[in-house]
Amino acid sequence: MVNAEVIDALAAELRVKARELGFVVCGFASADEDPLRRARLLEWLGKGRHGTMGWMEARSDQRGGVRSLWPDAQSVIALGMSYAPPGDPLALADRGDVARVSVYAQGRDYHDVVKKALKALARWLIPAAQDAGFAGPQLKVFVDTAPVMEKPLGQAAGIGWQGKHTNLVSREHGSWLFLGAIYSTLPFRPDAGHRDGCGSCRACQAACPTDAFPAPYRLDARRCISYLTIEHAGPIPDEFRAAMGNRIYGCDDCLAVCPWNKFADAAHAHAKFVARADLIAPPLADLLILDDAAFRARFSGSPIKRIGRNRFVRNCLIAAGNSRQRGLLPLVERLLTDPDPVVAEAAEWARLRLTAVP
Repeated sequence: MVNAEVIDALAAELRVKARELGFVVCGFASADEDPLRRARLLEWLGKGRHGTMGWMEARSDQRGGVRSLWPDAQSVIALGMSYAPPGDPLALADRGDVARVSVYAQGRDYHDVVKKALKALARWLIPAAQDAGFAGPQLKVFVDTAPVMEKPLGQAAGIGWQGKHTNLVSREHGSWLFLGAIYSTLPFRPDAGHRDGCGSCRACQAACPTDAFPAPYRLDARRCISYLTIEHAGPIPDEFRAAMGNRIYGCDDCLAVCPWNKFADAAHAHAKFVARADLIAPPLADLLILDDAAFRARFSGSPIKRIGRNRFVRNCLIAAGNSRQRGLLPLVERLLTDPDPVVAEAAEWARLRLTAVP
């Protein structure tokens, strides 16, 4: 029989340690099956709204339930780090000469930062649990490279709720959270799940430039600029190119307009997520000239590096075509004969757009 006072005391100590390690939210959820969570995942996959992200479908069984991934799990520790920006992420929307990089990608790669902190928390928790009388506790740590549904688990653990834009929203930290999870054999008592706080607000739905929300709380990734610029490997569909504007890696629009972000304080953001100076408003002219070696060197330690030079330059060419900056034309024309056919096609599209500028 688990002593409730003992496990609750350990949970309280864990919350303190998590904060010391840079997490601004921490909560506990049960590892029990949630049929609704699984059903929503299967519905999303069944409608093909995951696009070409085949890994979502390939491991949907494990993603659908905590114990489907790890049968021994008894509880989930849901955690979040803030990356709240100091300024308005939409401020560069009308600047044709510069590119927009999503706030989350302007600092260090969150996979590395969050995972390091999760591992440190796990190293602390095992001996702490043993000292509290729990023999042989086991833990598994996850950032979003594993089949784990961090957002619904975060809502179940009370650290926020999944908003109409499908991202987690915190009353204290807004939409700017990197999420991590620790699956545990420890019998932590679940926190109360967070109630929805969106009400009648439709700001995120109205702000989406590509109409990627077929309904509130539903996302069609195939229409999302974050998906198109990061996950999608082929040519950008014509219908979305103009709407991309100067966004070259991700999109912040649905998050940036969320009213709950008025409570998000950049002072709470983890120091390693502070934006690099060269990614706040990078000139398109500097990005269009990158070859593979220069791309790798420039984006070392950045999540941008994972998409590779060709996909990145493809995105920059779409931004150039939307820029109305005829001065970019010589750089675009140099890419018409790029060895990568997707880059060359994007260059031709950008050339036609720029030559039509008065």
